[in-house]
Amino acid sequence: MSNSVKPVKILLVEDNPGDVRLAREGLKESGLYSELWDVPDGEQALEFLHRRSDHADVPRPDLILLDLNLPRMNGRELLREIKQDPGLRAIPVVVLSMSKAEKDITAAYDLHANCYITKPIDLDRFIDVVQGIRDFWFTIVQLPTESSHGG
Repeated sequence: MSNSVKPVKILLVEDNPGDVRLAREGLKESGLYSELWDVPDGEQALEFLHRRSDHADVPRPDLILLDLNLPRMNGRELLREIKQDPGLRAIPVVVLSMSKAEKDITAAYDLHANCYITKPIDLDRFIDVVQGIRDFWFTIVQLPTESSHGG
């Protein structure tokens, strides 16, 4: 990998340690050159995104991977907070959920999720999903730079 390639910065908001491991492995196997941070709930995600307390020195993520079912502040509440905040709303949020329920999908889009993906349970399928995320969000789509969205 060229030294000029900047790593993609991803914040994973996921409370299941097994899913965090799966995400890390999937990102590694996909070839996406990334830096991945994970937090287990919406409150800690907001601390990270606002660079408060233990997260004062973290970079602004290029993408947020968000589970819906989280302790303390669930994914829907966090998504609402992110998309109402002028300094955060430009960061794409990919909902990764086990739910295939139409009400969950509709609610996520009503809260301005950028996309909704049903979380695969096996590594090979997860790698396929991560490669799709990589290809779409970091090859096809033009994202704003941190400085252009107040970061």
